[in-house]
Amino acid sequence: MARRVFLVLVAVLGVPVLAAAQSSNTKLGLLIPSLYGPNGLVVDSLATLPDGSTHSAHFNASFQAEFGQFNVALATQLLTVPFPSPASGYTYSFDETLGVFTRSTQSFGPILTDRAETIGKGKLTFGFTYQRFTFDSIEGVPLSNVPAVFTHDGAELGGGRSDVVVTRNAINVEVSRFIGFLNYGVTDRFDIAAAIPVVDTMLGAVSDATIDRVGTASNPLVHFYGDNGAVGSQQQYRVSGTSTGIGDILVRLKGTAVKSGSTAVGLLLDVRLPTGDEEDLLGSGAWGVKPVLIASWGRGRVSPHLNAGYQWNGDSVLAGDIATKVKGDLPDQIFYAAGVDIGVSNAVTLVLDVLGQRVSESPRLVRTNFTTRTGEILPQVGFEQGSFFVHDAAVGLKLNLVGQLLLDANVLIKLDDAGLRDKVSPLVAFEYTF
Repeated sequence: MARRVFLVLVAVLGVPVLAAAQSSNTKLGLLIPSLYGPNGLVVDSLATLPDGSTHSAHFNASFQAEFGQFNVALATQLLTVPFPSPASGYTYSFDETLGVFTRSTQSFGPILTDRAETIGKGKLTFGFTYQRFTFDSIEGVPLSNVPAVFTHDGAELGGGRSDVVVTRNAINVEVSRFIGFLNYGVTDRFDIAAAIPVVDTMLGAVSDATIDRVGTASNPLVHFYGDNGAVGSQQQYRVSGTSTGIGDILVRLKGTAVKSGSTAVGLLLDVRLPTGDEEDLLGSGAWGVKPVLIASWGRGRVSPHLNAGYQWNGDSVLAGDIATKVKGDLPDQIFYAAGVDIGVSNAVTLVLDVLGQRVSESPRLVRTNFTTRTGEILPQVGFEQGSFFVHDAAVGLKLNLVGQLLLDANVLIKLDDAGLRDKVSPLVAFEYTF
């Protein structure tokens, strides 16, 4: 048995380690703050200064200064996205009258949540999961059109300094997670599991900037974008990068505290290790601890379940300042879920869940307006601290392909717009129990 456990560990956990060697050196956490270059948004100018020289005009916005908080929003969302359960689809209990292990439930269990039953003493499950997220909105604002207004240095002085630069920003965020997991039944009522993710993150931004000549309508040479001798009012800025590597490793302890007939109550403890490179948006950069209370009922082929837990997170530069390595406190979360897994047949289980989280004191994007000196109203965004709720629905199937090999398929569907969101997130997994 020890040799078999060792071989499975190599097979399951070795693949992610090899994949991590392909990690990119691009630091994605600094990508958006550097969208306009090291000096911020600079516009050419032929305006003459008192000393007879000309200058390049600098334009500033809270957008550029604060949009590093987008990294916090991304990290928070990745923390709130349900981690696929490393629990087994097969659970066993020892039948003393027969002297053998028998299945303790008729369904294969949930996918993104948990049931109270454990796998069974000496049983071993390993598997692979693939998740993909293509985030498309933040606080209901489409990532394809995030508005921001930049003002000139000393705008309060009026004149040509009244000009503003209006930008429309398109942000592309895609995250894929490939997870290898292993779950072992230490006793009839206690399991230990580990999950190692390999994360692939792609981040890009395109900003279309237009000079709004509030104070220089009669002289386009005061502020302009120059390219190959041409003078214009528009410019486009682009940045993009990808990174691949090991994410935050999860270690799970799970026990069935009470079992009476078809009713079971369990406790689990998730410990998140900060093994992912947070500067490349592969991990959180902070330790995390999440105790969860589980209740489940086995009603023939219908098995309802309830989960409730609290996630404590440590300090990370994602919640502070990556550039200066100053750490801040990552937001904590309250988790809750209710669902049912239905044994449609001996080979098929339908899984339905509603999942919720309350995120505490996290940066939130807000829509605002900017009014120019001429009374023109322009849309823009900013960030403010606040707590919010996130709710999703999950629909999935577990199929028994052959023997004790299961194929899992699931879609996570957003039910509200709070936070950084993906409309639909697919998942596919394989799991096998010895």
